[in-house]
Amino acid sequence: MVAFFIAKNAQSSKSQVLEEQAKAKAKVIEHEAEKLLNDAKLKAKEVELELKNRYQEELEKLRVEHEKRMHELQEKDNSLNELFKDELKNITQEKDELRAKELELKSKEQQISEIEEEYKRKIVQADELIERAAGMTKSEARDIVLKRVEDEARGEIASIVRKYELEAKERARKHANYILAQATTRYAGDFAAERLINTVDLPNDEIKGRIIGKEGRNIRSLEMTLGVDIVIDDTPNAIMVSSFNLYRRAIAVEVLKRLLEDGRIQPARIEDIYQKVSGEFEERIMLEGENVLLDLGIRGVHPEIVKLIGKLKYRASYGQNALGHSLEVAHLAGIIAAECGGDPLLAKRAGILHDIGKALTHDFEGSHVDLGAEICKRYNEPEEVINAIYAHHDYEEATSIESAAVCSADKLSAARPGARREVLEAFLKRVTDIEEIATSKKGVKKAYAINAGREVRVIANANLINDDEAVLLSKEIAREIEDRVQYPGDIKVHVIRELRAVEFAR
Repeated sequence: MVAFFIAKNAQSSKSQVLEEQAKAKAKVIEHEAEKLLNDAKLKAKEVELELKNRYQEELEKLRVEHEKRMHELQEKDNSLNELFKDELKNITQEKDELRAKELELKSKEQQISEIEEEYKRKIVQADELIERAAGMTKSEARDIVLKRVEDEARGEIASIVRKYELEAKERARKHANYILAQATTRYAGDFAAERLINTVDLPNDEIKGRIIGKEGRNIRSLEMTLGVDIVIDDTPNAIMVSSFNLYRRAIAVEVLKRLLEDGRIQPARIEDIYQKVSGEFEERIMLEGENVLLDLGIRGVHPEIVKLIGKLKYRASYGQNALGHSLEVAHLAGIIAAECGGDPLLAKRAGILHDIGKALTHDFEGSHVDLGAEICKRYNEPEEVINAIYAHHDYEEATSIESAAVCSADKLSAARPGARREVLEAFLKRVTDIEEIATSKKGVKKAYAINAGREVRVIANANLINDDEAVLLSKEIAREIEDRVQYPGDIKVHVIRELRAVEFAR
């Protein structure tokens, strides 16, 4: 127990010592904290004072600047007021001067009027004196003088008129020849006559057998689908595609080239490639038309007309490519119109569109003049363009420089030696008439004139025509060809009924 109490006392004394030490440390820390707080307050007051001083300085600067600006504005305002007063004073002075001049002019006008009245009175008095002295009126005297002058000058006038008429005719003829010479020498376009046959190169002669196919199945499918005549003869590494229709022949050549590249020559593949190539050609003729108009610098043409311009590339007239002819006419008309003081761009527009109806004659009845004028009216082409379409075939008179330029350019383009061939045009008309006779019959889907027009292949709708009706249809077409078409030899009419059933396995 004694030891316990002794230890307890010792522990208590130690605790008191530690407590005293802790309190002493706390006081020291508290003193330091108060010191730091006071220092922070002093520092904050110094910063606040510094900021106040800076604010006052900036405020003073701004006040001085404001006063300076206000002083400058006041000076400008004063100067403007002075200027305004001076201008107002000048305007008032000028107005007074104008009013004084106006009064002066009115006074002078009145004086002039009085002088004119006096002059007229004196003229009348003089006429009366002359009439009394001469014993005739003024009108009688004038008639006598004019009659005498007319009799004396009649012969001289006739001679002068005849002289100037001859000079005008000679000058007009020389000027017209000069303009035409200028136009033809300044334009030198390429020309290539259209042919009726295209040659397709083959990698080897063995491919001819694949083109013909088993029992001629492939070549029959090609001719029926493409509407052309395919000639396979002894010519090495080549076959020929014959058709009067340039568009159809171009598609056929492209289809054959792709079949040769693909290697698979069979009826189903032929039809697939034909459909694809036909779609591409529709896009190609649109692009061709856009390029032509871009080269000519013509804008604002309706897309349907642009497409027809591109289609002219696959149309021939008397052996002359229609697009090439239209381009030649456009360039020549532009040059002629410029020489004559007209609008060359409008003349080019009329020139490129003057034969636009030829792109429609394969599909619609009527002359290319009426078809072209109708399509241009529908899409709001200028009156000069429509007049040029009518005037270049003498349907009406040319009413503008641009129309007359197109007529002259059309004659120049067509009259060039070798530009056109009448025999080819007659052949093309004959085979076109044969196809139109066949397609006009009820139940006919397509008709192709092949073998240089000596055969016509008619594709009939099997749902509308049976076998017996197909026989009657061939006789009817042959009889109408005999009545309407002039041709040498015989024309064979093939009527083909084809029924296709298509279903999909899903």
